[in-house]
Amino acid sequence: MQSINDILEKFSGRLEAHRLAPGDYCRYLWQEPGGSRQMGSNAYGCADAANLLYTLGRFPGGESERAAFVAGIRKFQDPETGHFLDPTHVDTHTTAHCIAALELFEARPLHPLHALGKYRDVSRFITEMEQADFLHCGKMAHFGAGLFAALLLTGEVGEEWIRRYFAWMDACCDPETGMWVRRPTRDFPVHIQMGDAFHFLFLYEHWHHAIPYPDRLIDSCLAMYRDGSLPPLFGRQFHFIEMDWVYCLSRASRSTPHRFYEVRETLAEFSDAYLSYLRGVDYETDEGANDLHLLFGACCCLAELQAALPDRLPSAVPLRLVLDRRPFI
Repeated sequence: MQSINDILEKFSGRLEAHRLAPGDYCRYLWQEPGGSRQMGSNAYGCADAANLLYTLGRFPGGESERAAFVAGIRKFQDPETGHFLDPTHVDTHTTAHCIAALELFEARPLHPLHALGKYRDVSRFITEMEQADFLHCGKMAHFGAGLFAALLLTGEVGEEWIRRYFAWMDACCDPETGMWVRRPTRDFPVHIQMGDAFHFLFLYEHWHHAIPYPDRLIDSCLAMYRDGSLPPLFGRQFHFIEMDWVYCLSRASRSTPHRFYEVRETLAEFSDAYLSYLRGVDYETDEGANDLHLLFGACCCLAELQAALPDRLPSAVPLRLVLDRRPFI
């Protein structure tokens, strides 16, 4: 098979274009119409630069550059709340994302996670998720998974907290879809449910906790690929939805022989089309390629495909998925 070195070099070129100084990166290279983007140094720019360098096998080894990255990420933390802040995501998502990036350097935040301290009582977390009806209001998956990652990586919770967290999540998993739903969700697009499921699935993977219904998750992912339930631009964009789907399908397949060869054939079919798209993009002008967070999402997808399809996406240096080190993207 043709190597993906050409694509990875384009990714590296875009990453370098976002570099402002050692350890300091912007997320965007240009402003959108209306001017709502946070230009200049950015929490997701700095965190995703570290993530991309790790994934591409180009992680900094020098002490001064590593220290610059740690300082560059830490500066986005609010000392009053402990949250890392960015207007594009809920605070818990940004906080977990930055803490996970710091973990790559074996570093932690400067300030305690004051705003999240109350959730060291896991019952507070469960009550809030249930009151919010987290499966029907979108970004609560970012909160639920982000809270787990942030508290775990800062050493704020232990085994008993984690055991109760997964016991509750297991009870929320739908035996019909393999995703985390508690009642019929016909008015809630299946690809959104799958994207939310991805955030909980990588917690299961990290803790080596058994996925409740891997056969049904495989059925759901294969069905949405074949029946048009995925977004129209699926596989022809820089986004995270491709990673969500590939990860759910490939990781569920690690737990069961259910439709094993169909899973591999489907992933191979998708990868051929996806690589064709990535080779045809104008990386100088494409909106997604110049959003460092979305570029990272595409790079994660390539890393997961490379692991799921041995020898099909060769590269000079094997990609390393950050989720295999710590939970959160």
